[in-house]
Amino acid sequence: MKIAVDIDDTLNIVDRLEYASAYIAREGLPFRAVAPCCNRLADMFDWTWEDVRKFLYEGGGDAAFRHAKVRAGAAETLRSWKNAGHEIVILTARSSSCFRDPVGLSRDWLEENKIPFDELVFGVEYAQKGPYCKKNGISVLVDDDVGACLCAQDIGVSAVLAIGQHNRDRAAQIAYGGETWKEIGEAVTAIAGRT
Repeated sequence: MKIAVDIDDTLNIVDRLEYASAYIAREGLPFRAVAPCCNRLADMFDWTWEDVRKFLYEGGGDAAFRHAKVRAGAAETLRSWKNAGHEIVILTARSSSCFRDPVGLSRDWLEENKIPFDELVFGVEYAQKGPYCKKNGISVLVDDDVGACLCAQDIGVSAVLAIGQHNRDRAAQIAYGGETWKEIGEAVTAIAGRT
C-alpha cells in the first residue's frame, strides 16, 4: 500500500508563533497575532502574503521549520510501515514560493530525524493532495489539514487526520484520525485491513 504523509504539523510541530513573534518584535513591525493556534503563517498575524514571504526569505522564518521538533512516535511508525512493505511518499505543500530551498530544507529535516521515505513530493497545495493521491495510486493520506483530508475522502482516498490544537474542533469530519502517532498508526492499520 502507498501512504502519503505531510510534514508540517503532521510529522513535526512547527512553532510559527514563537519565531514570527520574535521577528516582528526584532524588526519593530506593527503586526499582531489574530489566530495564534493557526497552522498557516499567513493567517496567524494581521499581515500580508508579502510580509510572510519576507519573514521566510529574509527574516529567518525558515528556522521554525528547520528546527521543528519531530512528533513523538512518527519516525518509529513510518519505519514500521516500511518494514511491513508499505511505500511512503512525503507529500508537502512546501514550495519555492515560500522557501529558498524547500527540497534541501525538507530532505535535511527528514534525514536528521531519521524519518524513512521512498519519495519526496513538493508544492502540492492542500486542495490538490487528494487528487494527487488518487492519480498516483496512493491509498492513504496522513495530513493535519482538514480540507486536504476532506477532499481526499470525497474522491475515495482514505484520510487520517493528524489532530492538533489547530484542528481538534473539526476532527470529527474525518473518518480516521489520531492525536498521537500511535493512534495514527492504528488508523492506518485499520484502513489496511479493509483493503
